[in-house]
Amino acid sequence: MRSHPSRSRAKDRGISTSVLGRPEFLSLNSPPRNHSKAWRRSGPSRSQPTQASENTHTHAEPPDEDCMLLNPSFRGIAVSSLLAVDICLSKRLSVCVQAGSPWSSMRSGVTLLALTGHGVTWVCGTLVCLSQSHTPAGQELLINLLIALVLDLLTVAGVQKLVRRKGPWDSSAGLPHTHSFPAGQASRAALVSRFLLSHLDLAVPLRVLLVLWAGLAGLSRVLLGQNRLSDVTCGFALGFLHSGLMETVWVSSSACRALLSIGTFSWGSAR
Repeated sequence: MRSHPSRSRAKDRGISTSVLGRPEFLSLNSPPRNHSKAWRRSGPSRSQPTQASENTHTHAEPPDEDCMLLNPSFRGIAVSSLLAVDICLSKRLSVCVQAGSPWSSMRSGVTLLALTGHGVTWVCGTLVCLSQSHTPAGQELLINLLIALVLDLLTVAGVQKLVRRKGPWDSSAGLPHTHSFPAGQASRAALVSRFLLSHLDLAVPLRVLLVLWAGLAGLSRVLLGQNRLSDVTCGFALGFLHSGLMETVWVSSSACRALLSIGTFSWGSAR
């Protein structure tokens, strides 16, 4: 005999209610709670912050360092390419770094050429010439040159401390090694050459030799492996900037005589 359909449905409902009445299925019968209201009324409990922290850790976005730039900008590509070319050319031009280098026989001469652009050399030479000068025009020129050299030394040292860029090679070819950017020898060579060309009436061969000396003094640092081409280029630009700045803040002849009188008075009183 076939059972009545209503009776079979009632049996299914009774079985389902008995199954849902078990302890493990009680959460399905209970209505959903409003967690935000319960949080506001009862305050934070110990379990809820842990769950929230777990959710934040699981759903947190990765930091920017972990993300790979799939579409870099044109500026970034250009800067990276220029730096790569700069490093490659500087490495190839470093032919006087070690004893086994291609131009190792010219290493002493290149080192001497680099020393001609050193700040100590020019400051000491200017002080010696100033002590032997007795004309107001010569004293004015030498005092302004000394101020320009001191300004250049301080600026280059400050920028080098800020940038802290090392040279292409670790070995120093007999010279005191500092940070490479910007190149101090190149800055001094550009400053002195432009200063002397502007204030001295030199013949054409001497002018050509002065310009050649400035270029070779800056290039010698690249040959010795202590500077890159970009360091020397920025050093030349900084030297030209200092020379132009001294033209605007030029110390007059009367001020130079006052400075010399103060210096001689203090030196005589000290003796």
